[in-house]
Amino acid sequence: MKRRAIALMTAFAFSGVVHAGGELNLYNWSDYIPLDLLKKFEKDTGVKVNLDVYDSNESLLAKLKAGATGYDVIVPSDYMVKIMVAEGLLDKVEINKLPNFKNVTAPLNKPFFDPTRSYSAPYMWGVTGFTYDSARVPGGKLPDSWKSFFEPPAELKGQVVALNDMNDMFVAASLYLKIDQCTEDPKQAQKILDTLMKQKPMLAMYNSDGTIERMQAKEVIMHHQWNGAAHRTKEKLKTAVFVYPKEGMPFWNDNFAIPKGAKNKDNALKFINWMMAPENIAIASNFTGYNNAIKGSDKFMDESLRSDPAVNTPAAFKSRFVPNKVCSPKALALRDKVWTKLKK
Repeated sequence: MKRRAIALMTAFAFSGVVHAGGELNLYNWSDYIPLDLLKKFEKDTGVKVNLDVYDSNESLLAKLKAGATGYDVIVPSDYMVKIMVAEGLLDKVEINKLPNFKNVTAPLNKPFFDPTRSYSAPYMWGVTGFTYDSARVPGGKLPDSWKSFFEPPAELKGQVVALNDMNDMFVAASLYLKIDQCTEDPKQAQKILDTLMKQKPMLAMYNSDGTIERMQAKEVIMHHQWNGAAHRTKEKLKTAVFVYPKEGMPFWNDNFAIPKGAKNKDNALKFINWMMAPENIAIASNFTGYNNAIKGSDKFMDESLRSDPAVNTPAAFKSRFVPNKVCSPKALALRDKVWTKLKK
């Protein structure tokens, strides 16, 4: 979903000599890959990396549909891979034939959105919940329910931030209301919109960037967050609590893919294969705070990840994971209508 931000960096390029290995144009979520890891790739391969960033799957989709052809590797989430394949935006490059694909573990070796892994390789996976500062909420604890987020205590007015992410917001509200996330019923969609509109006056903003820094600086008390961002929040804000809502929560995975028209396809494949090596993907996990699907990477991962319940989910909470669905065009149009009305 997903995930992750300090400040947007546009067209970031590593300084230094341009190697004979050419270049790679990576389009990723903001603050979602350590720059040292990209430097390591540059050193290992001689390929110069240029990084540009976005803040939502919908932003990525809009950019590609508008004809952007300057990117070699993109990082869409599960449902968005399916949409992009259907719209002919991804290159069928048979990721499953790359040497390091053997390291990919089930179930992400054969996911619903790309069962043969012809178009994509797994990057990070996680869940979307919310985080609050237990030192600043009434009574020091809130119920593990989406009610705490959508109908927060009056004392938190203007101290809550929601992600500027249509999918995560719509799905969370649908779970709270026990409505199918792919509903095609306008009446059900209206109930979701009513819940979101009721919450809106309580919010400081909708923003998917800076979630970690905003909480650590105590600018707000509660933040809609991905679990990896919650882990990083707790590195400085020890009183932060990540909530696994009892009604269920979006479970997602982000993926590397090569868009149609990529000019450096060989380097893109080289990068994706390199990222499926355990020691490389572990560096990304240690930075982002998310799990990955690469066998053997745990040997290189920080103990802090393994001991944090926001990352290493307690067994009792795993039943609360609800995978993203690929909805019908009618359902997606209805969802878009809800989001447009909300954001007016």
